[in-house]
Amino acid sequence: MNQHNARPLTLYDLIARRWDTGAPVAALRFGATTAAFAGADGALRIAAAPDAEPPDSRVRVTGDLGQITLRPRSQDPAPLMALTGLADAAPPVAAAGGDFLVGAADGRVLRITPDGEALTLLDLSGPVRALDHAGGVTAAADAETLALQGETIRRLPRPGVVALAVAPGGVEVAAAGADELRLIGAATERRLALSGVLALAWRGDGRWLAAALGSEGAALVGPALAPVRLGGFPAPVRSLDWSGPGRAFVAAGAFRIAAWDAAALPATDRPLVTGQPGLVAVEAVAAHPARPLVAAGYANGQVTIAQAGARDELLLRHEGAPVTCLAFSPDGRHLAIGDAGGEAAIATFPSQMFK
Repeated sequence: MNQHNARPLTLYDLIARRWDTGAPVAALRFGATTAAFAGADGALRIAAAPDAEPPDSRVRVTGDLGQITLRPRSQDPAPLMALTGLADAAPPVAAAGGDFLVGAADGRVLRITPDGEALTLLDLSGPVRALDHAGGVTAAADAETLALQGETIRRLPRPGVVALAVAPGGVEVAAAGADELRLIGAATERRLALSGVLALAWRGDGRWLAAALGSEGAALVGPALAPVRLGGFPAPVRSLDWSGPGRAFVAAGAFRIAAWDAAALPATDRPLVTGQPGLVAVEAVAAHPARPLVAAGYANGQVTIAQAGARDELLLRHEGAPVTCLAFSPDGRHLAIGDAGGEAAIATFPSQMFK
């Protein structure tokens, strides 16, 4: 190899495990310690093996000034564990503690352990279209029925559900259909006119719900209020999240991270300038669970990390296929990345970062 023409290693090269899945990564979820990637080929791929060479094991402190360097990996990461043939397109996936839930085309909701053991949790009548889990409650829907499993199983005739989100603590379930959003509690149900929902995300306290509406922007639903609309996005909004430490609501669909003061809701006239503006739209966002940091993935493959309400940002990934999904691990030490070219990755941050 001509060493003079070798590309210098980037931070992403040094801290990320990367895999070519052969199909666009449509969704991902981080469990307790690892990530699962749902592919457009109908497979679920899990990074079952721990990192054999975590960055902290490759850090070296040299020189009188204590210069920190990171040694490159000496071997490829262990391959992903693949469960194929689950569906014709990307199967819905959710995290459930250390396990993962995945919906199959035959109507089964499977609980997958990190070592690949599959157990049937629920049986629906048709292909599973939407799935979520939180607070010990699993919500799953096919074309006609919504099933809620907690201490007991409830089956509700709710046709057309396309997105689900279980509130923290499992006290309420948001179910989005073609032209309405239902908020389903133990004994109550609230119906709101809201169409085109692509994704849902609850705030950590369960008081506010965010909905990604594609080309129509985003909407925020609070206690006893009509949806608050957020428009003017130059690109479709497919991803959104809440930053508890940053007290912010964040969304994709703009040429920088779109963010608002979550403590000021329902007012939406307090945007938080976050990260740097550019010429390429943000496709995916994810909030750090313990720090006021937000990761953003762009249509040109870049991934950046910025502090909510601050302009400075860290460029993590320089290029690649459009980023489709991002998720931090529960402890914030890892960031999982999926893209339209089939790359799945887990970036593990050295302990010296973000102090």
